[in-house]
Amino acid sequence: MRTQVAIIGAGPAGLLLSHMLHLEGIDSVILESRPYDYITTRIRAGLMEQNTVDLLNEVGLADNLNKTALPHDGVQFTFDGSCHRIDMQELIGRRVTIYAQQLIVKDMCDIRERDGGTILYEAEATAISGLEGKPVVTYHCKGEEHSLECDYVAGCDGFHGISRLAIPESSRQDFDRIYPFGWLGLLIAAVPPSEELVYSHSDSGFALFSMRSEELTRAYLQVRPDDHLDNWPEERIWHELRARLCEHDGLSINNGEILQKAITPMRSWVSEPMQYGRLFLAGDSAHIVPPTGAKGMNLAMADVCVLSRALIDFYKNNRTAYLESYTQTCLKRVWRAEHFSWWMTTMLHPPYDANPFDLKRQIAELHTVFGSDAGRRLVAENYAGLPVEPWRP
Repeated sequence: MRTQVAIIGAGPAGLLLSHMLHLEGIDSVILESRPYDYITTRIRAGLMEQNTVDLLNEVGLADNLNKTALPHDGVQFTFDGSCHRIDMQELIGRRVTIYAQQLIVKDMCDIRERDGGTILYEAEATAISGLEGKPVVTYHCKGEEHSLECDYVAGCDGFHGISRLAIPESSRQDFDRIYPFGWLGLLIAAVPPSEELVYSHSDSGFALFSMRSEELTRAYLQVRPDDHLDNWPEERIWHELRARLCEHDGLSINNGEILQKAITPMRSWVSEPMQYGRLFLAGDSAHIVPPTGAKGMNLAMADVCVLSRALIDFYKNNRTAYLESYTQTCLKRVWRAEHFSWWMTTMLHPPYDANPFDLKRQIAELHTVFGSDAGRRLVAENYAGLPVEPWRP
């Protein structure tokens, strides 16, 4: 099989890239190691920046999103016994939107199929060769080995995929930060405590109250990264949810069945460069952020805007300047997102080895940020999303 662009991974980055290339008449094939039912039902991120929503509307991928998504003009932060709301619409004229990642993945898969796109499910990429000349991706599908020849390879297969490892160790450098805590993620069949996200700081730990719909609460509790679900019976979960929200300014937890729970460790990580020869990395293949800043999926789609422009300019105008500057362009945004996510994480999570001074200092920082117009605007600008690059040259 041959195509112009081989895309490894049918996550938001790979699917969006394939769709945008299709709009410009550029052929691609997506290799996805998981089945369709898995990637379209797996619970993942759910918050979209304003720029992401605008982009999906521009390229014709937002019909279902516009019907069912939950737009938010503000976000709330509770600490030191009070609730502080950041009105993003008032401060910067922008908003965020709740729409689960698995839903946008399903939307994009179905639209690619409708448009005649090629997505090979349960096709596991096992090797990438010829990156300095004529790339070939080797993959296994239905018990047989196949080869996909192409002009360029887009590695959108996440941290555990093979794409990044195709770059020689001597040519790449990883920057890593492991945090001393994780998140216990909960999906609860109950009305959320607020119509907007609520970030809660307390002496016993951080909590985040989000939603997947008007009837489904998505909540997170700060835990130790090596903690176990056996240590979190429902009685303890409900106690901590209520203690950390502290019913600030009338906020309270609604009871409901806990449908899912899982513990996820947290890290910040960047691999440079994001390109090697004819291979280009996007999304979690090149960088990971802690979920506190809600940047992961949005950052992946921002990468794809840069990559699509570069590929379109090459195929339409036979120019390579955008391809050559891909890493430099992406990393400007990546490191700003890494900083914001690190800052939000360290500001809102009490360290387990903190002494009383550390906790008092953390409270003072929160008051400094959320007690000034400049601080609230800084949070609003980064939370609702920095401008993205145009996806066409």
